[in-house]
Parts: sequence; structure tokens; C-alpha cells
Amino acid sequence: MDLSDLKKGKRGTIAKAITLIENNPKESKKLLKKIFKDTGNSIIIGITGPAGAGKSSLINKTAVALKKLGTKPAVLAIDPSSHVTGGAILGDRVRMNESTDSGTYIRSIASRGATGAISNSLRNSIRVLEYAGFNPIIIESVGAGQTEVEISNIADITVVVFNPNTGDSIQTIKAGLTEIGDIYLVNKSDLSGTNQLFDAVRDFIGDTERNPIILKTSVKKNTGISEFAKTLKKLMIDKKKIKKDKDSERLKSELKDIVLNNIKEKIDDMSDSDKTFSSYIKKLTTKKINPYDAGDKITKSLLK
Repeated sequence: MDLSDLKKGKRGTIAKAITLIENNPKESKKLLKKIFKDTGNSIIIGITGPAGAGKSSLINKTAVALKKLGTKPAVLAIDPSSHVTGGAILGDRVRMNESTDSGTYIRSIASRGATGAISNSLRNSIRVLEYAGFNPIIIESVGAGQTEVEISNIADITVVVFNPNTGDSIQTIKAGLTEIGDIYLVNKSDLSGTNQLFDAVRDFIGDTERNPIILKTSVKKNTGISEFAKTLKKLMIDKKKIKKDKDSERLKSELKDIVLNNIKEKIDDMSDSDKTFSSYIKKLTTKKINPYDAGDKITKSLLK
């Protein structure tokens, strides 16, 4: 792979790099070792919220507005995996053609239905886009349970999108969502019920210690989008100041993941081929040893 093409932000090379990260762990490691030094400088914006909140169309318009403000946005959309191919379902991206035309890079990545797996391929896909010079990087989550909270761990700015049409009375909004947003958006604000939802969000979430920003947007009427983009740009500057602390937490958790994964691989290899392991299984079966002592002994031999 030509790293100079990646550095220039050439789309074909970016696409290849992200595909590599999703499908080829060995080559992916090699690539990341080369680019790591030049990553970590972009602000990550996570956009989440219930399905049907209109996130894709909103991101499309917002990316165009952010571009006009002098930034270079890219979008990674986490889709539920297609069960047939394990790839991402690309239907939603069709709605994003306007921002693609303006130079925004947009890519769907499959969630593979696993939380840990998301963070790994997502983290590294973000790094590829950082290396290619994009900032901010917008992550769109499909709005399914655990993913939302995980997005907030990866993002510097978290945006939660609601829509008056989906019966999102404030009581039904999941508790997790009320704790993670820096910005709450009532989208599709041309619909009736907008004001009640806006007031409810303000009363229920706006008065908390975190004091998040609450805005209304309508893609249909093209209202509130430029205000939202300006708010994001201002927050990007504010968050840059505290990014180092958050990054240090993230790297700590990533390092733990990598070490645990290495150990897991070692244990898997061992249980398949190692004589010591099978001898302990026999001892356990005949009750000559208990599982805890066996586990301690194997752990000691692993950590030598």
C-alpha cells in the first residue's frame, strides 16, 4: 500500500486501508505500526440516537456545513452486519451523496454484532482517516443499545438525535442516552410535537450538572443545520484542550484489550496442542485437582 497516497487522502487508498483493517488482522497490524505516529489529532464526533431519527440525512447536510466552516470532515457509519456477507448494509449511504460530492469521505463499517470488535476496527479506521488528514471524523451509530455508550467512549463530542415522530416521549428514552450527550438535537423539527419534545429534553436532560446544548434541526426545511455545525466547530476547539486526558484513558483501555487478546490467543493455542493443558483436564476430570489450583498453575507457566 502506498502510504503517500494515503497521506494525500486518495479515496481508493483509504478504502483499501479500511477494508484491510476490517478483514486482515495481520496486514492491519503492519499498516498501523507505520501510521500510528501521525494519528490522534482529529476530533471524533459520535452521532447516535434511536433508529428513524434521521441521522443519515442530518449528517449529510452537517458535513457540507462543516466543510464550509473550513474543516475537512469524514464519516464512518456503523451498520448492523449483513448476515449474508458479514459486510455492512450500504442502503443509508445513498442518502449522503451531497456531502460526498463536496469532498467528504463516507464509509460504512460492519458492526459484526460484537461490542469489542467494534472498538477495534473502529479505532483503527479512525486512525486511517486521521492519517489521511480528515478532521473532524463523524461516527454514526445505528442506535442499538450498547453501541451508543461505546460510541461515547470513543468520541470527543457525543450528539444524541431525537425525532418527535418516533413516539420518543421522554420517559421512553433510554437512561444511558441521557448521560452521554454534549449536544441533544430534536431533528425533523418541522413535525408537530417538536416543541413538547424540545421542552421535555430541556427539562429532563438540560438541567443536569453537565449542562448539555439542546438544539432543533430540520433537514427538510434546512433550518438549524448551520447553527449545529457552528456549535460543533466551537466544541471542537474546546475539546481539543482536554483531548490528551481522554486519549490517555482510551489508550489505556486499548492496551488492556490488546494484552488480553494476546493472552487469549496463547490460551487457545495451548488448549489445542499443549500436553500440560490436557494433563490438567484429566486431573480435573478425576478430581485430583480443583479448577482454581489448575488455573493458577497454568497462569504461572504462561507468565514465565
